[in-house]
Amino acid sequence: MALQWFGACPSCGAAGTLVETAAERPGAGRYARIAVSSASVPLAQVETREQQRIATGIGELDRVLGGGLVAGQVVLLGGDPGIGKSTLLLQALANLDASARALYVTGEESAEQIALRARRLGLSAGALHLLAEIQLERISEALETRKPRVAVVDSIQTVWSELLQSAPGSVAQVRECAAQLARHAKRSGTSVFIIGHVTKEGTIAGPRVLEHLVDTVLYFEGDAHSAFRLVRATKNRFGAVNELGVFAMTDKGLRAVANPSALFLSQHSTAVAGSCVLATLEGSRPLLVEIQALVDSAQAPSPRRLSVGLEQNRLAMLLAVLHRHGGIQTVDQDVFVNAVGGVRVGEPAADLAVSLAIVSSLADRPIPKNVAVFGEIGLAGEVRPAPRGQERLREAAKLGFERAIVPKANRPKGKIAGLEIIAVERIGEAVAALGNL
Repeated sequence: MALQWFGACPSCGAAGTLVETAAERPGAGRYARIAVSSASVPLAQVETREQQRIATGIGELDRVLGGGLVAGQVVLLGGDPGIGKSTLLLQALANLDASARALYVTGEESAEQIALRARRLGLSAGALHLLAEIQLERISEALETRKPRVAVVDSIQTVWSELLQSAPGSVAQVRECAAQLARHAKRSGTSVFIIGHVTKEGTIAGPRVLEHLVDTVLYFEGDAHSAFRLVRATKNRFGAVNELGVFAMTDKGLRAVANPSALFLSQHSTAVAGSCVLATLEGSRPLLVEIQALVDSAQAPSPRRLSVGLEQNRLAMLLAVLHRHGGIQTVDQDVFVNAVGGVRVGEPAADLAVSLAIVSSLADRPIPKNVAVFGEIGLAGEVRPAPRGQERLREAAKLGFERAIVPKANRPKGKIAGLEIIAVERIGEAVAALGNL
């Protein structure tokens, strides 16, 4: 091969033997387009069809996915070591219909270890195939040969491609291997679960583009000392974002929790000061969560403000609003706020419950156990409405709550059986309503 024109072959000296050809770019086949044609098509002429969902047999996982798996969907599941990622997906594959071909690719364990775990969990996985492999090309060959409907790759940080010189787990390897798996899923219609490691900060290790490549990103959350686990969707092209699935870890694996609100509610026999029940919303699911607050005299010149499961900066803002518009002084008090059960509450509708829990603790006056609260608080002291208030109120009524303090804009037009609505417009009204309970 020569890179320039020669009248004679530089090797043998024969004249007129060199033939000009266009060299194919190395690795061009790896980036073949998924689409059949690159010609533009009017949007109105694009044919669509109803996507047939693949049920995993685990109700809470199907809820987080938006009702089940879609053909060609790529799901990235991240979580702390030992939290149950592999166990959850092994159970999901074992629960699939016998006609649904499934492949579990493990790069961290041997096939014998996976089989022992399946037997310990009592799983009957006759249609499930195992592959202990970390080379991408061999994994792709197995996917082409087996043609499974659902596949799991555990984990993406262990997979490497021979086309790259870097080590497994490097940015280049993770990005290229994930892109190849995503292209195969879109081309073949195989639904692929990719398990990812997380960093010390709790984010999925590797380049940020990894989350952009996939259709769905799930985070497995939970305290190592607690039996409960939460699966949260932070990205989903086929369902609601911030959907939450609740599981309990047992000796037979992960079990879906049918009524998660019961996990996050108070277990006190009587009402205690500093406890307030929040009617929050996680994805499409209303949940009742106990918010606890402790206000105590500061022992240092700078009072502490600590929140667990709630945004720290928002706590400081609420204390300032309480001082300015509610007459509640906490400048010389330590304030601690906690969301019970390890759940994280990020929506502004938690403002009113946090504020009333702080007032209850400071005044040492318990809020009755049959009261639910929600509402956002503005800097001017107004109580702003929360989305989907009717669903929150119906969930509270279903669980036996008799009263609810809500923004005036969320007052239902019709009555909700067994539930008294206390509508407020400003934080001062909410504090006054608390004193009348």
